[in-house]
Amino acid sequence: MLKNRKWDRHKKGGLNFTELGFGSAPLGNLYRSILDEEANATLNRAWDLGVRYYDTAPLYGLGLSETRLNKFLRSKNENDYILSSKVGRLMKPCKAEDQTGIGKWFDVPLRKEQYDYSYDGIMRSFEFSFERLGVSKIDILYVHDLCIFTHGSKAASDEKISEFFDKKGYEAMLSLRDQNVISAIGGGINEWEVCQYLAERGDFDLFLLAGRYTLLEQKALKSFLPLCEKRGIGIITGGPYNSGILATGGIQGAYYNYDIAPKEIIEKVNKIELVCREYEIPLKAAALQFPLLHCTHLSVIPGGQSKDEMENNYECMQYNIPKELWFDLKSKELMDPEAPTE
Repeated sequence: MLKNRKWDRHKKGGLNFTELGFGSAPLGNLYRSILDEEANATLNRAWDLGVRYYDTAPLYGLGLSETRLNKFLRSKNENDYILSSKVGRLMKPCKAEDQTGIGKWFDVPLRKEQYDYSYDGIMRSFEFSFERLGVSKIDILYVHDLCIFTHGSKAASDEKISEFFDKKGYEAMLSLRDQNVISAIGGGINEWEVCQYLAERGDFDLFLLAGRYTLLEQKALKSFLPLCEKRGIGIITGGPYNSGILATGGIQGAYYNYDIAPKEIIEKVNKIELVCREYEIPLKAAALQFPLLHCTHLSVIPGGQSKDEMENNYECMQYNIPKELWFDLKSKELMDPEAPTE
């Protein structure tokens, strides 16, 4: 069974997250095309296994992920699940050669992303997501990708953050929360430093932090996570496998941070995996469960593109990982000594 974690920062009943959630980027035909029937079978298997938190975004499959969730979620009671989507991009019809993410998204609508973090842009994105999803409620809205990884430089990231605040995109999200249209606002970001800046400047409830507090790296422990703990901000971990290497191990061609893993990362992962083997714990299981040891964390949301992947993620959550494994990783300087272990 999957455990639940309660978030209730505003004392209004809050949200109950399953510790294992569903990241739906792969349902947008990420790196390979899958049939609608396969996507629906994966979603139904996740539900049967007890998953009740589903995250999506307009970017994922350039709208395809949201439309695939449409059929699935309309058959469910809206009170039985948590749904999050994201704002900051509008999807514009385009010619095939101008499509966003060529070589990344396959067999998806011909759309080109247009960044828009203004008040109007946030509201339009939210409305479009409602139409694609076909639901009557979205619980969480994340501002998406205000980060260096997406925009290419700190200056470009800072410019988008300024747009978000100065052009009142942030006020749009506050308004939706204040009117109880959504339950929570946050950021879906690839860098904890950007999350920390947003948390210091605004009143955010949740951050979906991709790949930055994992078995492989814990720099967020120093300042960001203590700030979240102090303010009651919850964390969802996206990319718990750091783009793949914590699932595959340090094999040749393994991916880290959306690219081929460098030698030093491969070597560190191999050392971590050796410790896991001593305790007969799969590396993937340790990676999936590790973020949840921190009190701010509510759910981990690995992607799943097939029923087998979904079942394997579920199985990894069932392992009883001994504390000694974490202690050994610390003693071998493979984990931050301050990382929580229970």
